Amino acid sequence: MSGPRVLVVDDAVTVRAFSRRVLEADGFVVDEAVNGIEGLERAMAAPPDLVIVDVNMRKMDGYTMLRVLRRDPGLRDVPAIMISTESKDSDREQALLAGANWYIVKPPRPEVLVEAARLLTGRPPNREDAP
Repeated sequence: MSGPRVLVVDDAVTVRAFSRRVLEADGFVVDEAVNGIEGLERAMAAPPDLVIVDVNMRKMDGYTMLRVLRRDPGLRDVPAIMISTESKDSDREQALLAGANWYIVKPPRPEVLVEAARLLTGRPPNREDAP
């Protein structure tokens, strides 16, 4: 049985590799895209259970990608985490207005990324202190 499918959309190969390593270690299946256009194409071809989108990318930024995603009937309910180096409240607000369900400032701590992904895909929290 495979875990929830996550599409990581980021133009930085190091961020995609980090996200893949962290999420796959927790049982997620990870796909990648290098910009918003490729991300939309991949999402339309095989709708993921979660999208993690960077804000600043060439060709199509994360805000635009999420707005387009939210207009597509087959993708509008896919939860989305926006990830960015921008840390002002206005950046978070802009992400939420574009359609993000969660906002994480780079660099994300692995446990924060996993817990947000678990929450948005309906998986129980990872409790190491649980019996």
